[in-house]
Amino acid sequence: MKIHESAENYLETILILSKTNQYVRSIDIANELGFSKPSVSIAMKKLRENGYVNMDANGYITLNKPGLKIAEEIYERHVVIGKLLEEMGVSPEVAADDACRVEHVISQETFDRIKDFMRDHADILET
Repeated sequence: MKIHESAENYLETILILSKTNQYVRSIDIANELGFSKPSVSIAMKKLRENGYVNMDANGYITLNKPGLKIAEEIYERHVVIGKLLEEMGVSPEVAADDACRVEHVISQETFDRIKDFMRDHADILET
């Protein structure tokens, strides 16, 4: 299922935060993305209604299977594209920013070829 870029960003952010935080709350997402807490609360409500996240009585947010799948796909794109850009000489900061934009619009075919290229040139990319 195709969802909006903003929803993909929220799901990816929840995934990233969950790697370092025991619990993820709306305020953590707001702080990470630089959004207001009310904006994040509205987004979380929509993601809950669409079955992408759960929120327990303490306000802790977890990804449901569909949300986790999307978050992992977007995060993989971000990491792979960012690494490729850095290997091409782009600064880490610019590579991360550009990867964040490209990850939402790149076709699956192109992304698969990028992964193939990186696997085929692992010796170059591991330096």
